[in-house]
Amino acid sequence: MRLLILLIFGISLPFMRSVTAQEIDTALLMGKVNYSKHDSFARLPQYMTTKEDAYLQNQVIDSLKKMFAAAQKEGIVFKVISASRNFEAQKNIWERKWNNEHQKNPQIEDLECAKKILRYSSMPGTSRHHWGTDFDLNSLEPAYFNTGKGKKEYDWLREHAASYGFYQPYDGNPNRSGYQEEKWHWSFFPLSSYYLSTYIALTKPSDIHGFKGAQTAEKINIIQYVEGVAPAPQSEN
Repeated sequence: MRLLILLIFGISLPFMRSVTAQEIDTALLMGKVNYSKHDSFARLPQYMTTKEDAYLQNQVIDSLKKMFAAAQKEGIVFKVISASRNFEAQKNIWERKWNNEHQKNPQIEDLECAKKILRYSSMPGTSRHHWGTDFDLNSLEPAYFNTGKGKKEYDWLREHAASYGFYQPYDGNPNRSGYQEEKWHWSFFPLSSYYLSTYIALTKPSDIHGFKGAQTAEKINIIQYVEGVAPAPQSEN
């Protein structure tokens, strides 16, 4: 099933002029697609990523190229270290952590195990990385962005990223529910905002299955983790 999502024109930010009406593929919301064969996706140029096979949506790549170029003029270099991840890729991450937690503590309850993993990792079928709108930059270590080179990079993003359509969905607001702060995780909000609202409208915890620990999704109400993001920046008309 596909839903036609009409993106609003007439917004003053320059990146919005390239955003067009788009269909949201509901399989894509759950990461059950092949990005290399999806019309809306392209492989990231190698200079932009540390990966050999990284994909994002075309519109995201277009804005990201402009942001990377602007940052480089100020001596700042960004690299995408994680881009789109399908259901199977997210399942591998989740189950590796699930198995590790159970090996470290064979007595751990499944619910406790799931909550520990959910501090930083999503259940398969619930990750924003499925959508091709979100990506990680430069480092997955929180301390990296607190001093020196990493702090300079993060401060630049906070000041300039929104001008290119990007924001940090997992910010440091202590009142935000869901995942811990992720200074490396950035999202193209002209698209991801529509994906988020569509996901919430269509998805129930019972839809999340097919991996170890999936039985905890309903007990946790896993959709609250998807909802637990900072509000996207407001564009001016």
